Amino acid sequence: MMHVLAETAVATMRPTLSPERLRRLYKHRSESGRKCATRSGLWIAVAAYLAYAFTDYLFIGDVVRYTVAGRVAVSAGALCMLELLLYRKAKADTVDMAAAASVLAAYLVWLLTAQMTTVRDAFSYYMVFGAIFMMSVNLFFSFRFPLALAASVTNMLIFIGALCLFAPMLLVHKLILGAFCISCFIFTSYVNLQLNRERYKVFLNALEASLQQAAAEERGRALLHLSNTDSLTGLENRRAIDQRLRDYWQRWQDKRAPFAVLLIDVDYFKHYNDCYGHQEGDRCLVAVSQLLQSVASSYGSIIGRYGGEEFIVITPMQNSERAAALAEAMCAAVRALAWPHEHRRDGTTVITVSVGVSYTRDHTKQVDKVIHEADRALYAAKATGRNTVVVFDPDDPQSSDDSEDIAATLKIALEHGLVSLVYQPIRNVQTGNMDGVEALMRLKMLDGTAVPPDRFIPVAERTGSIVKLGRWAIRTVCRDLLAADLVQVASVNVSPIELKTPGFASYVAATLAEFDVAGARLAFEITEGVELEIDQDLVRCISDLRALGAQVWLDDFGTGFAGLSWLRLIEFDTVKIDRSFLHDSNTERGKRMLLDIISLLRNRGVRILVEGVETIEHQLLMQQYGINQIQGYFIGRPAPAARLETGNVLPFSMARNLDSKRLSRNGP
Repeated sequence: MMHVLAETAVATMRPTLSPERLRRLYKHRSESGRKCATRSGLWIAVAAYLAYAFTDYLFIGDVVRYTVAGRVAVSAGALCMLELLLYRKAKADTVDMAAAASVLAAYLVWLLTAQMTTVRDAFSYYMVFGAIFMMSVNLFFSFRFPLALAASVTNMLIFIGALCLFAPMLLVHKLILGAFCISCFIFTSYVNLQLNRERYKVFLNALEASLQQAAAEERGRALLHLSNTDSLTGLENRRAIDQRLRDYWQRWQDKRAPFAVLLIDVDYFKHYNDCYGHQEGDRCLVAVSQLLQSVASSYGSIIGRYGGEEFIVITPMQNSERAAALAEAMCAAVRALAWPHEHRRDGTTVITVSVGVSYTRDHTKQVDKVIHEADRALYAAKATGRNTVVVFDPDDPQSSDDSEDIAATLKIALEHGLVSLVYQPIRNVQTGNMDGVEALMRLKMLDGTAVPPDRFIPVAERTGSIVKLGRWAIRTVCRDLLAADLVQVASVNVSPIELKTPGFASYVAATLAEFDVAGARLAFEITEGVELEIDQDLVRCISDLRALGAQVWLDDFGTGFAGLSWLRLIEFDTVKIDRSFLHDSNTERGKRMLLDIISLLRNRGVRILVEGVETIEHQLLMQQYGINQIQGYFIGRPAPAARLETGNVLPFSMARNLDSKRLSRNGP
């Protein structure tokens, strides 16, 4: 059976050229280079031709004044003719013929003036220098073979004719010199032929390389476009928007250019999907996104899909009133669209949106703060009845940030048992057996309120608490899971701050030794999505961990900006593809994007783990694609160590049965 990854093959569009067209293309592309080569060659040949006047003085001094005059005249004429042709933009063939004719003229003029000498014995030997002109035609210039052959034959005939007409020379000497001339003709013509063939091969290789590079660049542009574009709406996706946010933030840092962020949520969209179906839901999202994009463009703003039914707009902002006006315009435009939603329970019968707005201020220290404030404003808009706009107000007591409470809780979390670990199974795609687990940290406040990881982890990293919590997590995993042989492999998420902390690898080594756990059973997950500078300390720490036998995994591949750089610099044991790519695979574009990523990782030779398996269809697709491992709520929710389901699980049997039924129904 042909592997489904064959779908990732993209035909390289290359022109089919006949030999005649290739020759014409070769001639066209080498036109300029040939003229330059002929020009420099003739100038150097003229210099050498004039320099040989010294040998005239030595061997045939009685006619040196005639030979020198002839050399000067031919040289001047040849150079003038060459420069005139180049000035008039003559073709390379014309320039080459003129240069070849100049060489033959130089030879004839030299023979006619030199043969007048009375020093017959010297001239009878000196004549052999005529072979130099033949060599120059074949070797010194880059003439095409037919022209070089014609010039060489003419040169040889002139030489043999001069031998025949030169009476004082013995016949045996004439035969020797003639044989020498013919030998020079054969060898130099052969070398010229090979040089021309080699030049043509170089051209063909260069053409092939340029076509391959063009195809690679085109595929790279297509992949970049896919990686930055939401497959459903055609808007920029979260990856692209995150980069836009960084750019705007950098301008704010460097030039104090303020900007605002709008988070837009389609009201009651889950209920719309439930009532009208996912296909209608997709149509609704496409229509709303196109409308929002039109409004955003009129304000000079950037819009992207931030996830699900949520959109994000980034707009330059002179004041908060302008950002609020844009938000109100978007709300009004969606209302005017009048897209039916008759199953709402708030009395409204059309699709509407809620918008939360935040903006940069003098006290804004991080771009994440702007997003967080927009999210809180959106939450307030939804809490006040939806179909409205709320601008974040830093002076509103209800807007106080609870990160300080979280930071204070983190300081006492270990002592008071406020932090715990749950473990999410990682299962083998083909067998359903549990290959390992991922340790996930949980936190609750003193009053028992649970704090989501996406809220307390950034606070822990900012305050440095992550180092202490991370070491506790490693020790707990080794003690409760690995030493007890509950699982074969357990992974722990590590922060860049932990990796850069001196002694991290030493702590891991000591912990492994304390519980007599093999290093290969412990894996460290590095999240691609974090902004992480690849420096020597970090790479050295990863190298030290690998030296202990520990596995190193790349988490959330495809969501950050440096994934390919990480793959190039570090040999990962496993790469986890972010859940968003699997969830987008219900469209053809999303499927091709997922297949391209799988193909890339397979070529790197790493084990592939796909996150976000939440339906039987997801699992079947991963089995079809030949993925190594999967993770998701459908095949295992996070649970404490005591409630881990380590054996095979029902969904894999269901999947195999479904596969068998489909095969029996559709045929092999």
